[in-house]
Amino acid sequence: MPVQLELNADPKSGFRPVKIFTDDVESTALEQLRKLGQLDIVFPHVAAMPDVHAGIGTTIGTVIPTQAAIIPAAVGVDIGCGMNAIRLSLTASQLPDQLRPLRRAIESAVPVGGNKHQQPSASPQLWRPLKTEIDQVFDKHPALLKMMRKPEQTWIQQVGTLGGGNHFIELCVDESDNLWIMLHTGSRGIGNALGRYFIQLARQEMQHHLIHLPDKDLAYLREGSAYFDDYFQAVGWAQRYAWINRQHMMELILRAIHPLLPRFEVTHEAINCHHNYVQKEQHFNTEVYVTRKGAISAREGQLGIIPGSMGASSYIVRGKGNPESFCSCAHGAGRSMSRSAARKRFSVQELKQQTEGVECRKDKHVIDEIPAAYKDIDTVMANQNDLVEVVHTLKQVLCVKG
Repeated sequence: MPVQLELNADPKSGFRPVKIFTDDVESTALEQLRKLGQLDIVFPHVAAMPDVHAGIGTTIGTVIPTQAAIIPAAVGVDIGCGMNAIRLSLTASQLPDQLRPLRRAIESAVPVGGNKHQQPSASPQLWRPLKTEIDQVFDKHPALLKMMRKPEQTWIQQVGTLGGGNHFIELCVDESDNLWIMLHTGSRGIGNALGRYFIQLARQEMQHHLIHLPDKDLAYLREGSAYFDDYFQAVGWAQRYAWINRQHMMELILRAIHPLLPRFEVTHEAINCHHNYVQKEQHFNTEVYVTRKGAISAREGQLGIIPGSMGASSYIVRGKGNPESFCSCAHGAGRSMSRSAARKRFSVQELKQQTEGVECRKDKHVIDEIPAAYKDIDTVMANQNDLVEVVHTLKQVLCVKG
């Protein structure tokens, strides 16, 4: 479906338009989007995806093109968070009757939550190229070191770890009963520290230049300013780190499940996509920094991954390159309520009912991830049929949560 709502549409308002690909937007998110449109660094408009919902400072599910500047809080603290998916040469009928041993094997191989590997599990060839660059950032910004416990070790030991929150690992079955592995994670603790550190520096820069903002979380760094180049280097590093983290995690999962399944091969080249990141792109004949906060790139022909909630369908999609969305689409179902609200509203019994048929944790610590706390993924997909086409529909049979 085309754009369904447009804010700041009157050119006399002096604000940038906000084009929204859904009519299901809560008031808090609408207000955040209006504030985004007040920034003169935005060009030519903001695009909100069908999974849009309120976030910290800026809405999640938003594409923000900016000229000669970046908003660190829009990129967020889970820099480079995204998805990885591969298809195996196995079908659903080849899975064991009991999937819990598979889940336990994955949980033993991939640390979850705040845990990390006791020793680096990835080969030095994988992480060593990153070390020189991040050490340069640490040398310029020693205060960063105080934000992390043993940062020179921890980020290396967190390569191949899941993290917490809505991060997950799933075994899924597609419409032809083929088995897929799909995972969702980002740049772990070091990405979080980098994000928080530069968000604070951006706020300080706004205060120094007496720039009034509609929200302090919209503080930005301009090209040529004291910290812009350092931030762009750091955020690019975190995005590469997140990519490597997902790559190594997939290797660990394959090793873990191999003894428990019939012999298999990977039959589909990995699909790997960020959905919290920034990069330079060309749109409307202008070079801009495109920040996708809870959105993925959907250039024409490009494959992407759009997961549903735990218990709902997920989708492998092919982009249509819609210019109005800056060649982007939704990154998932999108939350319909906060984590705290979900914990108060739902019970463990309801969690069990809504995840019936999925081998996963069903305890009070994951109630905030209950499917009812998310938007309906099929509605989200219907609202973006001019942004992507569905290639495969996946249904999870096993889920590991952080």
